[in-house]
Amino acid sequence: MSVKLDSKVPAGPLAEKWTQYRSTMNLVAPNNKRRIDIIVVGTGLAGASAASTLGELGYNVKCFTFHDSPRRAHSIAAQGGINAAKNYQNDGDSVYRLFYDTIKGGDYRSRESNVHRLAEVSRNIIDQAVAQGVPFAREYGGLLANRSFGGVQVSRTFYARGQTGQQLLLGAYQSLSRQISLGSVEMYNRHEMLDLVVVDGKARGIIARNLLTGAIERFAAHAVVIATGGYGNVFYLSTNAMNSNTSAAWRTVRRGALMANPCFTQIHPTCIPVSGDYQSKLTLMSESLRNDGRVWVPKNQEDAKAIREGRKTANEIPEGERDYYLERRYPAFGNLVPRDVASRAAKVACDEGLGVAPTGLAVYLDFAAAIERYGKSRAHSLGLENPDKATITQLGEKVVEEKYGNLFEMYEKITGEDPYKTPMKIYPAVHYTMGGIWVDYNLETNIPGLFALGECNFSDHGANRLGASALMQGLADGYFVLPYTIGQFLSGEIRTPHIEPTLPEFDQAEKDVRDRIDQLINNDGSQSVESFHRRLGKIMWDYCGMSRNAEGLKSARQMIVELRKEFYKDVFVPGSAEDYNPELEKALRVADFFELGEVMVLDALNRNESCGGHFREEYQTPEGEALRDDENYAYVAAWQYTGWDEEPVLHKEELVFENVELKTRSYK
Repeated sequence: MSVKLDSKVPAGPLAEKWTQYRSTMNLVAPNNKRRIDIIVVGTGLAGASAASTLGELGYNVKCFTFHDSPRRAHSIAAQGGINAAKNYQNDGDSVYRLFYDTIKGGDYRSRESNVHRLAEVSRNIIDQAVAQGVPFAREYGGLLANRSFGGVQVSRTFYARGQTGQQLLLGAYQSLSRQISLGSVEMYNRHEMLDLVVVDGKARGIIARNLLTGAIERFAAHAVVIATGGYGNVFYLSTNAMNSNTSAAWRTVRRGALMANPCFTQIHPTCIPVSGDYQSKLTLMSESLRNDGRVWVPKNQEDAKAIREGRKTANEIPEGERDYYLERRYPAFGNLVPRDVASRAAKVACDEGLGVAPTGLAVYLDFAAAIERYGKSRAHSLGLENPDKATITQLGEKVVEEKYGNLFEMYEKITGEDPYKTPMKIYPAVHYTMGGIWVDYNLETNIPGLFALGECNFSDHGANRLGASALMQGLADGYFVLPYTIGQFLSGEIRTPHIEPTLPEFDQAEKDVRDRIDQLINNDGSQSVESFHRRLGKIMWDYCGMSRNAEGLKSARQMIVELRKEFYKDVFVPGSAEDYNPELEKALRVADFFELGEVMVLDALNRNESCGGHFREEYQTPEGEALRDDENYAYVAAWQYTGWDEEPVLHKEELVFENVELKTRSYK
């Protein structure tokens, strides 16, 4: 299959591209929309918003989720907030500043045109969500509140306490439910997409497995939209829900779509540390906590060792013996540096023997100063003169509870420690994947009729995503971008009759799915799927995690190849294919993780620079910061699958920067 990358970025000034393009693009008339079928896979923010909006426009939509309800999509776990360039705080924000912060935060490895469009439509998202009844936090006078997130110097993050993703998803879900009730969207719960069907070069349907009955089913449409999230669970331990996977996206790659920048994975700095080998997932503490929490470690190794051994507590370390290393290293941004910067700084501190958990892999996130500050302010507003320390602490804790209470409660339930009285322990963990399916300006892949939205595409975040931008992209793509751009493709399909799932291509795709399932079910192995996934994840984390080097990546690739062979030789999948079988579901997903993991390692090995979440140890400044190579690597690396045990083919989309100056990121 020959591949030509055409980003289809419209001409014109950056600030006018989207408005002009939207006003001149091809349309599908209402009477013709009723004749067109669209499949949407995924019901997170991107999928639910896209399906509901397309249904509202008049298309016939089939929507799929492997959950028992669309409300269970992993978008609910995005706690901290959603960005929008509203400038409600009158602190100098603008569309351009959000655009620039996103380009800079992604270390200059994203497409300018897509990012500027994202910043433009961000303002519409908040109005949409408020109209849906999303309970955003509000100031005393009733105006919507904002807080700061990493990598920016303005307050543009709208939030609903620590439940922003859940509340936004409920808004999208009610829109989706309305369309389901009207009959414009047909909902398929507990169905997992296992393959893409391509007919005459165009995406025309999917093969899905009914997870309750085991039945393999065919679904046809004029276009297919993939909105299935990221692939962070390739690392096994991550902040993702345990069912999150890459299979839908990877199966499109197996059918010819390109996987772009797969090595760009984000390590979130604010997670509850690993506590033992028995764990199957990690818990994220929202980045919003870094608004008020101060990150520190003891200045000397003796204190850190005493804490690790239980001979000292955090509160016994005097102020002068604490290293607030983010404030020291990055005074302009302090604790609100981008995630990749904060994560590497935590790793450096722990590598120096200053970690504070029994494992040595944790730093403190301390709210004592914020509690005191808020307590004094609240006491002043109440007219209390010379309040004692206990009163100040009580009032301050109340303010912090109002802002972050559910997060503090979650931390205490998991760790058994009261974060109001002693600092939280945090450490970086795999969280988000900036890489994903390659798409053009229309969010269309290189396969005509196949679109990818939200985290499963690569388009907006470069080498590092700024906090509170995932919800922004998912809703922007689903509500305000795809409903326009999909018309560019579908306007040419109005004479195409209803696609029949009896075509030979559907026969072949279903056969391929059944063969994969039979191979796993009939394998006479002795090891569990879980054991293979855990081993794969350790390889990925050790060699392609927070830092990488050429020697380790070469070793990792060989280890993955050998482990994959062992998997197909010795994996044991109990039960039947014709029934409810979670172990079979898991086996199919882990099989795809093996293939994706190898491409991730290959991509990291190919990129001889450090940028954002991709930190190659050979390429760093004397201060330990990322060292980019703009002359040789200012491109999107789009990988083409060529077959089992065949070398993937690299295609490059050169990135052109006409509106921002390429320079080394500085948060100092």
